Amino acid sequence: MPEPVDINISNDVEFEPLWLAPLKGIHSVELLEPSEIARIEKDFAEGLPAATILKIFRPKGMRLSEATFRKYVQAGLLPRSRRVGSKGKHRGSRGMYPVESVRRINAIKKMMAAGMTLEDIKHSFVFLRNHLDLVERGFTEVFEGLLQEMGARNLERTEHRALKAELTTLRRRARALVEDVARLGSALTARPVGEGAAGAVGT
Repeated sequence: MPEPVDINISNDVEFEPLWLAPLKGIHSVELLEPSEIARIEKDFAEGLPAATILKIFRPKGMRLSEATFRKYVQAGLLPRSRRVGSKGKHRGSRGMYPVESVRRINAIKKMMAAGMTLEDIKHSFVFLRNHLDLVERGFTEVFEGLLQEMGARNLERTEHRALKAELTTLRRRARALVEDVARLGSALTARPVGEGAAGAVGT
């Protein structure tokens, strides 16, 4: 697993999650730049341990301890780890967190710098995004399992081709569904709680 060598790279990637848009202009904490996050997500696409995540934020002077990290996970703000076996004999396994945890922590710290509490953040899209990530990973596991089953079955070439095409279509539909839900959740949670409630019709 590579260690991050230099995350102070030039800001050449433009990306700002919609749920952070209302918080632009907050400079009370030093956060990772979008280009830094993009570099980290590329270098650690397979995931990274908690210790490496803490090390990434340390040069920024960000207060993030192991206890705080675990608190975020338990609160549902960060995805849970999965056990991954280490290379070599008698190395055992260790918990690896999805790389999107880095982007999520950056968002949480930015929101807290704006005066939001953890309870406030639970009602934000950061919390909803965590559940969507689980759904997305679940879809991926199901599709990969179906693909393996197709390979293990004695199927005619035409039948295999038809099933694979259908599986490809389902993948696209699942991806589009997750993106649509993410878009809706981002737009909804960007609005203040209670906004429009007075004129809403009871359901």
